[in-house]
Amino acid sequence: MKIHHLRNATFVIESGEDFILIDPMLSDKGALPPFARLRHKSQRNPLVPLPDNAPEILDKVTLCLITHSQKFGIELLTHTDHLDNPGKSFLRENSIPAVCLQRDANYMKKNGIDVETTLTYWQPSELLAGQITAVPALHGHDWVHTLMANGAGLFLQLPGEPSIYISGDTVFTQDVERALTEFKPDVAVVAAGSASLDVGGPILMPMEEIITFIRTAPHKVVANHLEALNHCPTTRSQLKQELKTRDLLSETFIPEDGETLTIETH
Repeated sequence: MKIHHLRNATFVIESGEDFILIDPMLSDKGALPPFARLRHKSQRNPLVPLPDNAPEILDKVTLCLITHSQKFGIELLTHTDHLDNPGKSFLRENSIPAVCLQRDANYMKKNGIDVETTLTYWQPSELLAGQITAVPALHGHDWVHTLMANGAGLFLQLPGEPSIYISGDTVFTQDVERALTEFKPDVAVVAAGSASLDVGGPILMPMEEIITFIRTAPHKVVANHLEALNHCPTTRSQLKQELKTRDLLSETFIPEDGETLTIETH
């Protein structure tokens, strides 16, 4: 299995002839408004462009998985860092089938996206001759999560490939711990940007929870959601330094935009 990291939480899993796109944020640099204006420097998003090899990789995409996208179907509450308008257009124009939570299906269909499979938490569904299971994701510990599009982590088991758990946008919870300890994924992907808004607490794992995630994961971890959005203050270098201090750096991939990782089965 190969993981082609594009930017933020957007990456492509290559498995044989299948190229599985995760959470397409395909906007040009600066096309989206700031996600925080007071707590963090007010900069337009994304902070960086897609890597040069993105078109070549995207051209091969055969399926899309979406961890979360909307709240109450209200456009102002959509999470454009996981599905933006160019992402929607890409799926429509290329007739790419999508997999999402059951509660997001109507929103997807309303936007002209072909929903192939809908997911319910903890109930396995067929995917490419294998299985996919949705894991609850909590987009913040305190009241702020009630305003967020609480989505799903995704656990994939594809024939002949390493198993992979994509945490999605979540803080560390009993559900996340259960996924790591019961599924024992060969690789676990953690959203490590430590995001927060202008109000409320963290909406992604703060550093100590990222450390807990990596220590709990049975095998390798990939850290993404870094250096692409103005409300995600954690940098790759900061994360590397923390992991080095705690002797966890050898367990963790921190890919650059455009980098490809090869994952082996344990």
